[in-house]
Amino acid sequence: MKKHLSIVILLLLFTVKLFSAPIELLSPDKRIKVSVNIKDKIGYAVSFNGDPFLANSYLQLNLDQAKLGADAKLLKKTLSSVNTSSNPIVPLKNSTVINQYNLLRLDFKGDFSVEFRSYNDGIAYRFITNKKDSIIVNSEDVHINFNDQVKTAYLETGGFKTAYEILYRQNELGKVNKDKMSVLPILFNTGKYKALLSEADLYDYPCLFVKAVDDRTIDAVFPKVPLAFGEDGDRSKKILKEADYIAKTAGKRSFPWRFLVITDKDTQLAANQMVYKLSTPNQLQDTKWIKPGQVTWEWWHNAYVYGVDFKSGYNQDTYKYYIDFASKFGIPYIIMDEGWAKTTLNPFEPNPTINLQELIAYGKQKNVKIVLWFTWLAIENNFNIFETLEKWGIAGVKIDFMDRSDQWMVNYYTRVAKEAAKHHILVDFHGAFKPAGLEVAYPNVLSYEGVVGMEQNIGGGLATPNNNLFLPFLRNAVGPMDYTPGAMRSAHKQNYKPSWVNTMSIGTRAHQLAMYIVFESGLQMLADNPFNYLREPETTSFITSVPVTWDETKILDASVGEYIVTAKRKGEKWFIGAMGNDQKHDLKVEASFLKPNTNYQITLIKDGINADFQAMDFKRIVKPIKAGETIDINMVKDGGFVAVIEVVK
Repeated sequence: MKKHLSIVILLLLFTVKLFSAPIELLSPDKRIKVSVNIKDKIGYAVSFNGDPFLANSYLQLNLDQAKLGADAKLLKKTLSSVNTSSNPIVPLKNSTVINQYNLLRLDFKGDFSVEFRSYNDGIAYRFITNKKDSIIVNSEDVHINFNDQVKTAYLETGGFKTAYEILYRQNELGKVNKDKMSVLPILFNTGKYKALLSEADLYDYPCLFVKAVDDRTIDAVFPKVPLAFGEDGDRSKKILKEADYIAKTAGKRSFPWRFLVITDKDTQLAANQMVYKLSTPNQLQDTKWIKPGQVTWEWWHNAYVYGVDFKSGYNQDTYKYYIDFASKFGIPYIIMDEGWAKTTLNPFEPNPTINLQELIAYGKQKNVKIVLWFTWLAIENNFNIFETLEKWGIAGVKIDFMDRSDQWMVNYYTRVAKEAAKHHILVDFHGAFKPAGLEVAYPNVLSYEGVVGMEQNIGGGLATPNNNLFLPFLRNAVGPMDYTPGAMRSAHKQNYKPSWVNTMSIGTRAHQLAMYIVFESGLQMLADNPFNYLREPETTSFITSVPVTWDETKILDASVGEYIVTAKRKGEKWFIGAMGNDQKHDLKVEASFLKPNTNYQITLIKDGINADFQAMDFKRIVKPIKAGETIDINMVKDGGFVAVIEVVK
């Protein structure tokens, strides 16, 4: 009897130790280790290369009936490894993506689970609930505590109503305004390592915002569910009443992934594909009709074309001119932005200055399709518009001014993506929050704005090289970004002047060209006046030769906020794009990505000898190159560099 009792006690002690000791999850290369502790909370720590990185972090989902994660009772743990590959429908980086990670699933009493994934370049976790009825989520604790003090690059906002067009700030986390918050993604820097925080697989749930707590800690905040709306002009709604909870949702579901890309190489931040790997895969059976591509845009210069024999504006002759220009250079789309419709409220009635059906037919003859701009409110009030657009022969929609990311608005994005896909309509979201996986499940969503793009240079001069050099590592690192490049009036900051007639960009001509390679978007715009492109064929022929989808991407060299050198392959051609901030950069990269024993030719456009004061100055050079050769990239302040490398046959 005593012997049996001793065995029972030993088993109980072993069980207590099993469920109270940290549960460890290693990345496939064993550089990242997640240690999960289940005590009064579900806590976790992360180390990288053996160095403590996160400590005393925790997660909790606070329902109206229970707090999932508080005093949690572990029932089962499962460890597994996954190594799969897939082919994105719209490959903005790589045509094949390897998804390799180790998985820890923890099943708890109370019908919920938590999954952790550990990748070679980061970690992720999510809640899963298995409850019979719908649930109300009052709040969610995303408590991240760094082992050391950190600096951060972030987008500060004072409220949940935001167009996400915010300049990046850098500060020590302890000095960040604690009365305000940051949208995602946000970057943290310990001095030795960096971590990019964002979310993926976001459905039927609000976007995550974060607030600084102290010099090493952040907490989550979320917009509440709106209950009542009021009028607020022609493109928005006022929220008159909010719930005291952030989501009412299905009881059986998985919640959004919270992820950190963790690295000691800035190149890895720009190269990561964490959102794609964590998101619901393609849900569309037929995707052959989804054709990413370049698109002309009239609004950036207010349709003020010149060098023509007609009065320019949002009228028939001007739009035919854009179609002719697009056709000449093989550009598959034109956008007709605000001004094409008689009013912003009625999406069915064109402006009397145009004959839309004639333009659609004219474009068809020239192999150019039309994308139409709408406010989100016009779409919401006329949700049958997608059926009409398909009958008309419209290719896509640019939807604007959402400026919110509560549960209702997140669901609006999903409804739009699904309905548009039913009718073979492409989608470009403006006034939008960052990508979080919808574009993976519904690849007809080709781009999102949510960035300080060139639009901000019509009257403000906010889109500077200094801000641009955060975008590949933060905003564009989580998904497609409609920055709207292509400016042909290049200036340094001291020479910039606001204008909606002759709109300018800040940065050299080569800096602007490099955006077509460095920046990623399924709809990549040519924002400037066609006349300005026509008079500079060297530049225009290069821009229109750059694909928007790719077979392979390599980040050759990079430093957050300072410079980046990106190489991308389409078939046998390699394109290189380099961008710098307001400092001079002299870099050397090796063409080690080329095939040995093969003759190549490189055509490059770099900052001209006078580009340090005349930003429009550039130099075009054509010469032979072989694998392993060094490529000199010399960029003046606000500078850039582009090249295309082709096999000589």
